[in-house]
Amino acid sequence: MDAAEHRGARRSTRVVTPGEPLVITSATLRRDGRELWSGLDLTVAPGELIAVLGPSGAGKTTLLRAILGLDRLSAGRIVALGEPVHRAGNRHIGYIPQQRPLPRDTSMRGRDLVALGVNGHRFGPPWPRRGDRARVDELVAAVGAERFADRPVGELSGGEQQRLRVGQALADDPRLLLCDEPLTSLDLANQQAVVGLIDRHRRETGAGVLLVTHDINPVLSAVDRILYLANGAFTLGVPDDVLNSRVLSDLYQAPVHVLRAGGRLVVVGAPDAEESHHHHEAHE
Repeated sequence: MDAAEHRGARRSTRVVTPGEPLVITSATLRRDGRELWSGLDLTVAPGELIAVLGPSGAGKTTLLRAILGLDRLSAGRIVALGEPVHRAGNRHIGYIPQQRPLPRDTSMRGRDLVALGVNGHRFGPPWPRRGDRARVDELVAAVGAERFADRPVGELSGGEQQRLRVGQALADDPRLLLCDEPLTSLDLANQQAVVGLIDRHRRETGAGVLLVTHDINPVLSAVDRILYLANGAFTLGVPDDVLNSRVLSDLYQAPVHVLRAGGRLVVVGAPDAEESHHHHEAHE
């Protein structure tokens, strides 16, 4: 049997320790009478980066929403940072959304966007505190945004805006970081910059990372394991055990070929394989 773990093939016997950022047990998710996946057991270890792949509609974004407490599982359990998930959320779970350009007339500065992660949870007038200002400066420097942090965010490029969103997501030193297509529409240089920021945070802090992407190539060098959702089932394993023709053909129940061309992986024959996915669906 392949080292990749197929739905229902076996249950993990790993002993879960309290320090693990995310534990999903026997999870099932149904939408509109359709089962997206079932029997999902997933444990994200400290410092581990797991990429979530699959066609549009496979339930990738919905999985992140369930971890955030925004969507309920049909069955099973999610424990994040030692607590069952709930709608009130957890400030120590960071979230980086898909890159969406802000309107040109958005007047807030770049550092104001980062500041929302520092003081946006507090009620009352937004009186700046000395500690908050210092933390914002620290985050701006950490994501390399000093050069444009005082410009209106509407004037910034997509890559610059996304760096600021990463800074916002890291404001509370999250032990679990959820990333929903954070590289969409970014050029190669900005893709590498954002991946580098995420990778550095998890290596320095031991945070677990779950990163949804339609293209594995920009993050392949940083990925520990891949969760591939498709056709109402899933495969979980290290990249070489998941991204091969035999495993994906079995998952899709159709011929799928994984090719290596010019140092990149190309999946041929899978539904949505050629789709750019530059749109975003709130409920996949």
